[in-house]
Amino acid sequence: MLTPVVDEDGAPFWEYAARGELRVQACAACGEPRFPPRPCCPHCRSFDSEWRRMSGRGRIWSYVVPHPPLLPDYAAQAPYNAVLVELADAPRIRLVGNVVAAPDAPLDSVDPARLRIGAGVRVAFTEIAGVIMPRWLLERG
Repeated sequence: MLTPVVDEDGAPFWEYAARGELRVQACAACGEPRFPPRPCCPHCRSFDSEWRRMSGRGRIWSYVVPHPPLLPDYAAQAPYNAVLVELADAPRIRLVGNVVAAPDAPLDSVDPARLRIGAGVRVAFTEIAGVIMPRWLLERG
């Protein structure tokens, strides 16, 4: 399984995830959220930042079901999805992940036919290879 490479700028994201919180970096000067995390604001060039807690809700902005799986380690879990989720609290922020049936469910736990652009999702966290990872659950309704 692929696990993230944690760098100095992104470390707080993973620390909050380990606590079950979805947070994104924002500029403390102009207020613009940014992802991926970086030292300088691309809008106002400030080096002041903060980490804002998000509601954990979003919508599927895009998705793909790789055929065949792009990486051999994932072949046993095919067909699986890779989604780009636009956050409800910060619509210009999009996070990559997977839609699953439950936080600890396998990558192939959601039938790809259930995925739709614009479908509501909410974040859930699970441990994968020692890292707490955000995943996405389809909202009901």
